[in-house]
Order: sequence, then C-alpha cells, then structure tokens
Amino acid sequence: MSAPSTTDGLAGVLWDMDGTLVDSEKLWDVALYEAAEWLGGTLSEEQRLTLVGSNMDATSAYLLEVTGHEPTAGRIADTGAWIRERTARLFDDELPWRPGAREALAAVREGGLPSALVTSTERALTELALNTIGREFFDATVCGDEVDGLNKPHPEPYLRAARLLSVDPARCVAVEDSQPGTASAAAAGCVVLVVPNDVAVPPGERRVFRDSLVGVDAETLAAVFRDR
Repeated sequence: MSAPSTTDGLAGVLWDMDGTLVDSEKLWDVALYEAAEWLGGTLSEEQRLTLVGSNMDATSAYLLEVTGHEPTAGRIADTGAWIRERTARLFDDELPWRPGAREALAAVREGGLPSALVTSTERALTELALNTIGREFFDATVCGDEVDGLNKPHPEPYLRAARLLSVDPARCVAVEDSQPGTASAAAAGCVVLVVPNDVAVPPGERRVFRDSLVGVDAETLAAVFRDR
C-alpha cells in the first residue's frame, strides 16, 4: 500500500467502477434487456434506469417482477446466473473508458494517494473488468458479493474499503456516478465527487459535482476534500 497522503488531510480515494471509470453500464444494458426477453417479457428504458447501481440479487428480483414472475430465491439465483454468464462474455472484451478516467487513476497513483475500487459488481465479473482497468491502480477492491448483503446504498461497501486501506472514511473522497453509490459513500462519511452518467444525482451534503474526470488528479481531489 502507498503511504497515506497528508495533503489537506486527504488520506484515500475510493472509486466506483461501472459508469464512473468504464462505460460498462452500456454492456449491462445489453445483458438486462436480453435477460428480460429470456424471461418472456420486456424491460423499458425507464425501468432499466432504476437499476443503475443495483446489485445482482436486487436486479434479478426486479426483472422477475416486471416480467410477471414471483421472485423466489431459486428464480433469483437462476436469473442471476443467466445475467452473469451473458455479462461475462461482454466483459471479456476491452471495456470503454469514461472520459478522463484512466488518466485520473494514473495521476492519483502518481500523487501517492491510496486507492480502492468499490463496486456493486461481483468479484468474478470485476476481475474481468480489471483486465481493462488495471489492477495496479488499486490497493484494495470491494465487490458486491463481499459485503454480506449490505450493498450500496448501505454505507458498508465504502466503510469496508476504508478499513482495507487503514484510513478514516471521513478523510476519503469517493468518486461516483449514481444515486445509490453516492448515498453509500456519503453515509460512510466520505466526501463524494459525483460525475453523473446515465441518471441525475440530486445535490446533498458532502457532494461535489463535476461533468467529467478529465483533468482530475491528486491535487484536484485534495481541493474537493478541502472545499467540501
């Protein structure tokens, strides 16, 4: 792990993945629309947008409900397995970066700030995504199947990431694109740099908004932390 930065009190950066670093939400679109068809129904764009930032079990249960099936534990498991298999094939190719994201990761690493990846995506799919993103940028990763069911918007994913970095979450900046993720990070005590993608995120306490990650580096995040 890199030594914690003392610049303006900022001790770590916690990065969301889907929609923040890589434009993988577009690939999830493919898998979820096809899953709805596999279940004998359809998924509207409005319904799809409610799933941004959701975990696999919640997504599977919702798809079952909107396609007219009772979301039993067995059906949720089967639907999740179908989505995982389809998404894995999509994630196996190189993922498209969000504007400025790769450069921001590299700049923060060069600036000496510890970083963690905090995603609702499960470990197996995250490992595929890291083939594109690069494991070298992160000192820790927290995935959606590693938080004992306490997924975003619960604060546990970000609290766990801070514990893994051995830093106070109140001295971290989280970088997010969705409302569930932003709520999770804010509830954990982080300052949140919000870069909305598909869905608008409302303003709130400890939230700073930016149009993209272009030009973001350790000094930028230290200023976000200082001026929150």
